[in-house]
Amino acid sequence: MDLKKAAEIARMIVELDIRRDEMLEDLQNEIGKDAHEFLRYMQNSCLKKSS
Repeated sequence: MDLKKAAEIARMIVELDIRRDEMLEDLQNEIGKDAHEFLRYMQNSCLKKSS
């Protein structure tokens, strides 16, 4: 196991998670309480297109 590579991957995941939280907050500011439902709809739409 390459601990240096594993640590780098973990760091990138944490950064991505923080950025996701910031983006979700932005989405909530734009569309309000329906943000989670809208996000789920968009996720499902994207999954259908990639299949």
